[in-house]
Amino acid sequence: MQRKINLLLLLLALAGGAVGFGIGEWLLSRYEGEMSSILLIGIYFGVLAFCIGLGCLIAEMISPKLNGRSWRERYAGLSWKLLVPATLAAFLALGSLFEYVYELDLGKAKRINDIVLVIDNSESMLTTDPQNLRFSAAKDLIERMDAEKRVSVFVFDDIPQMVQPFVSIATESAKQQVYTKIDGIEDAIYGTDIAEALTETMGHIREQGESTSGAMVILLSDGENETDVSSVLSDYRSGRVPVNTIGLGAEGGDFPLLRDIADRTGGTYTDVANADQISLAFQDIYRNLDDHTLLTDRTGAAAGSTYLQILHIVLILLIGTALGLALGLVFDNRFLAKSFGIGGAVAGLVAGLILEFGLQGDTLSAPIVRLLADLALAFIIALFTLVVPIREQQRRERGRKGMSTTNPSAGLGHRPGDRSSGF
Repeated sequence: MQRKINLLLLLLALAGGAVGFGIGEWLLSRYEGEMSSILLIGIYFGVLAFCIGLGCLIAEMISPKLNGRSWRERYAGLSWKLLVPATLAAFLALGSLFEYVYELDLGKAKRINDIVLVIDNSESMLTTDPQNLRFSAAKDLIERMDAEKRVSVFVFDDIPQMVQPFVSIATESAKQQVYTKIDGIEDAIYGTDIAEALTETMGHIREQGESTSGAMVILLSDGENETDVSSVLSDYRSGRVPVNTIGLGAEGGDFPLLRDIADRTGGTYTDVANADQISLAFQDIYRNLDDHTLLTDRTGAAAGSTYLQILHIVLILLIGTALGLALGLVFDNRFLAKSFGIGGAVAGLVAGLILEFGLQGDTLSAPIVRLLADLALAFIIALFTLVVPIREQQRRERGRKGMSTTNPSAGLGHRPGDRSSGF
């Protein structure tokens, strides 16, 4: 048993991970929202596994340092035949299965059906949104909402005002009634008190929110707040009510206060330079409502779920383990399968931690997080033959009376003279 490494395999495994990432990102950008997320995530992992496996196989074909020359001469053809079913096909099925499990509501996170729009109507908005496009965007969002949703509308300056209590928007007439109330909002000339607006909103959620579903808040402001909001957010955290914030007209592209509110409540923060972009920001928040896949961040009530956090890491760990075993199967080598499998478990754990904490954080963009996770899978698996030793390629020969002239441990299922490391 020896610890050794094929540097070319390490390099081409990383290259395969990068190529798989690139194809996967194109698939996500092109088909997310149009294709079933279960199938899409399965395809992503299938392509990634195939690209990594292809890189490893090409490396060993060029320089067979792990499997030996006898593998290249006798069994490389079998490896090429096993490549697609062991990687692309198997991981399409495995990734789809794990995504299905991840999307099951076993953690009992309440789906969000109650949505509260909290819209800044202070004097400063006369400058940042003089045409009141924020109210047109609110009506456009309500028009797009599903029939099972309920909506409530608040506006605020230094005092919050409830324009519309929770109401079902299952019918067009119900929507029209909400539009009429929004159209009746008058311009204000006072300051901004986000804390009071959030306090009033939480009181309304507690009084009229449905116990069988979750709630979320979409808060739009130009960020010029006059009071401290820290004491208000604990109720949102304990009630798992995310506050998704939108900063309008930010100088330098950011409102630290609004970002902090979103971060501390499990919501998302978006900044828009001009009022005509508000509608798209509303739609993005609604489109990602209750969204969570193995490759994207969790939103809504799922964002703070400990169950989903643990499950996410475990499922990626299992994918890493399966990828290592699949590479061993491709090479028809049980010793490599053991080394790659253990390495895959470690790689899957690392990749799972990267995805879980990277996607839920704000330091790196989602594509960069996925790239780091994909490269971690390829790098650690390829490197692990330095940690878990593999057996040198050996041959078994039989004498005329059946006496072994070399090591008696041979591969399973091969004729005399075959290498000993096959499955």
